[in-house]
Amino acid sequence: MEYKKNKVVEKLKRDELVTCVKLNITDNIPAELAAMCGFDCIWVDMEHVPADYGQVNRAILGAKAYGAEIIVRTPRGAYSNLVRPLELDASGVMVPHVMSYEDAKQVVYYTKFHPIGRRPIDGGNADGKYCLLDTADYLRYSNEEKLTIIQIEDVEAMDDLDEIAALPGIDMLFFGPADFSQSIGNPVNIWNEKTLEARKKVAEAARAHHKFAGTVGGTGNVKELYDMGFRFVNLGADVCWLTECFTKTISDVKAMGLLG
Repeated sequence: MEYKKNKVVEKLKRDELVTCVKLNITDNIPAELAAMCGFDCIWVDMEHVPADYGQVNRAILGAKAYGAEIIVRTPRGAYSNLVRPLELDASGVMVPHVMSYEDAKQVVYYTKFHPIGRRPIDGGNADGKYCLLDTADYLRYSNEEKLTIIQIEDVEAMDDLDEIAALPGIDMLFFGPADFSQSIGNPVNIWNEKTLEARKKVAEAARAHHKFAGTVGGTGNVKELYDMGFRFVNLGADVCWLTECFTKTISDVKAMGLLG
């Protein structure tokens, strides 16, 4: 039995844009819809969203059924929070609020197998094809095809940015502008000058150390982000688009004079 290549990794290696959407509604149906509509990758969230592993599992199956990859933003805490999404066969994990080089080293330690890290081994889950795979092949594939993504979203991380970017086992630096703006005391204007400067530095550090760069954006600035060096761009979120659609629909009916 052979693994399929990670579509996101393959596109990133070809220096192509990877489109992503964040889902707060964690289940198979929104994941299937996003995949059917052509998104390369789906991001489900366990940091801010009260999703359980059963919901995440359904989202993974739904996304992959229609050819999309899926990453899980993990909660911080126990090492198993980093490992379980990978064992469910997520395409990668995104770890929020990595504050330092030592913090990044711990993430690698638990998300990559030997010789890079010491991720606990259990090939009896979905990512190991329930023990159908040769152990050596399983370890090699996981290290090469499962993305370890760290979020740079705090001013403290900037002191160690170059060291973090150089660390073997880190596949992507993902810049989070909202929390970064908060960390410098300017959360209302997330695109302030210091945040824009930090975003540029993250892209430059990733490029200098042959790592991938990701961030959040939209159709209005995705070309700018691509030119800056970001190849993985999250283009929006389900709750934002649903709110926009619901609000417009009610507004249109109100404009007809049919509602109070």
